[in-house]
Amino acid sequence: EQAAAIEQKCSGKIGIVTEDKKPATQLSPLLYDLTTLQREANNRFGLHARRTLQLAQALYEKHKVLTYPRTDSRYLPEDNLAQVRKVMSSFDDPELARHAKKALSSDWVKPTKRVFNNAKVSDHHAIIPTGTSPAHLDDFERKIFDMVARRTIAVFYPAAQFEVTTRITRIEGEPFKTDGKIILDPGWLAVYGREGGGQDEQAIVPASAGESASVIGIETKQNETKPPARFTEATLLSAMEGAGKLVEDEELREAMRERGLGTPATRSQIIEGLIHDGYIERKGKELIVTAKGLSLITLLRNLHTEVLVTPEMTGEWESQQMAHGKLDRQHFMGDIRDLTRDIVEKVRNFRGENIEGEYATIDAKCPNCGDGPIKEDYKTFRCQNCDWLMWKTMASRQFEPEEVHELLAKGRVGPLQGFRSKLGRPFEAVVKIGAEKKPQFDFGENGLDAEQKIDKDKHEALGVCPVCRKGQVYILTRSFACENAITAPKTCNFRVSKNILSREIPKEEVQKLITTGKTDLLHKFISKKGRAFSAYLKLENGKIGFEFEEKKQRAKKKIAPPRAAATAN
Repeated sequence: EQAAAIEQKCSGKIGIVTEDKKPATQLSPLLYDLTTLQREANNRFGLHARRTLQLAQALYEKHKVLTYPRTDSRYLPEDNLAQVRKVMSSFDDPELARHAKKALSSDWVKPTKRVFNNAKVSDHHAIIPTGTSPAHLDDFERKIFDMVARRTIAVFYPAAQFEVTTRITRIEGEPFKTDGKIILDPGWLAVYGREGGGQDEQAIVPASAGESASVIGIETKQNETKPPARFTEATLLSAMEGAGKLVEDEELREAMRERGLGTPATRSQIIEGLIHDGYIERKGKELIVTAKGLSLITLLRNLHTEVLVTPEMTGEWESQQMAHGKLDRQHFMGDIRDLTRDIVEKVRNFRGENIEGEYATIDAKCPNCGDGPIKEDYKTFRCQNCDWLMWKTMASRQFEPEEVHELLAKGRVGPLQGFRSKLGRPFEAVVKIGAEKKPQFDFGENGLDAEQKIDKDKHEALGVCPVCRKGQVYILTRSFACENAITAPKTCNFRVSKNILSREIPKEEVQKLITTGKTDLLHKFISKKGRAFSAYLKLENGKIGFEFEEKKQRAKKKIAPPRAAATAN
């Protein structure tokens, strides 16, 4: 109502302008450590943290054009000035060379504490170019190298100079604010091609003090506060790096100030591990917690094991300066044993009938009584009007509330990924409400158990089936299968999935399997525990199994016979 009254009062009126102009400066960002590089590469190019580390590692190990990337320092040793000047003279790229030459000729490359500071360098210094000319880089390697090179040049440039304008236009006594910002001297922004008129500027129409302004139009907008944005890898890396801010204890917070959760080298591994284990998932650039992840946090909070879901324990370790060897190892391991014993005891004595948490209510009809509502608890989705329920986990995969809603509303959902067979093999399937009004798999027309018609013009044959010796093995949508295993009457069971334990199986290997009974040694299978391993696929008694490579025994070291003691003549 107040906004509407102001709109009515000011429409078509004349306002008086006053404004205030102030200078502002913006220093160049510090040199890159790994976390900052990963964060900015995610923002700019959508690169995952692990991928950025791989690229930086290749630029260091293979191409020799960047320094060691697994660093948490954004500074250089104080004796590196001469090396940096040499690097600044080494760029082949014309644009980089022009900016670097300007920094050198202007005598900007000096031993300032913003760049050279022994106190801020631990095991490894900030990431900078080595001076070796980059050659044969792929597109993303070149992008990462360019980021590091520009940052190394820009850090020596002077600050960018701005003019910031705050204009107040008073109309019928009501103030309306306008902000403006223009670049006076781009300084380090020139290295990034922002000389002026770009995203750093908000130019406004010039006006003199006391000048009048006519109201051409006025609009009232109604907005609502927004919830915090979901994490991206960039913002999650920042949160992990600054996790100490979440610690209430001032001493522990100070201890974690320069550390956070994880190290630059392990943060990307932690994120990838959470994704691989199904606790979070990527949707575009966003990271979304899964039902499995929420269940874990809910359980840990009900167990009162806050030490596992807050950064306090890391803060205690940092305050005791474990990295500097100031905490006795025996004492530390004793604390770990006590902590483990306490958690195990809590789990052993826990009664999980009423686990408190933030649970969903599903706006859908019960398949049993036709009423509802359907409410989630820790282990199930239950009808509140009858005894119908469905378990939240099916074939090692946990349902999301949205998936349950679709299942109950439409009678089916999917195909969904992430299920695992009893042998640990991943598969996808449609889930439907079956005749007994419970969820069950429906593999559909393209499923592994469905009958299919073989189109011999469309489907490629690999050879005679090694099991029935009658049919041909064909390449299908999701498997390699004997024609007698997929067409009625099914008289054979030979079938090989195209994906076994997250490893694609090439048709050439299946041809070897059906002709020789064994594939070559295949790498990068992923076990239930998330570990990569290598194995042969072997056909034995009509079934496919693994055969592992025999480990070579290490040659025993020969022990030299004892020398005779020298005797004095």
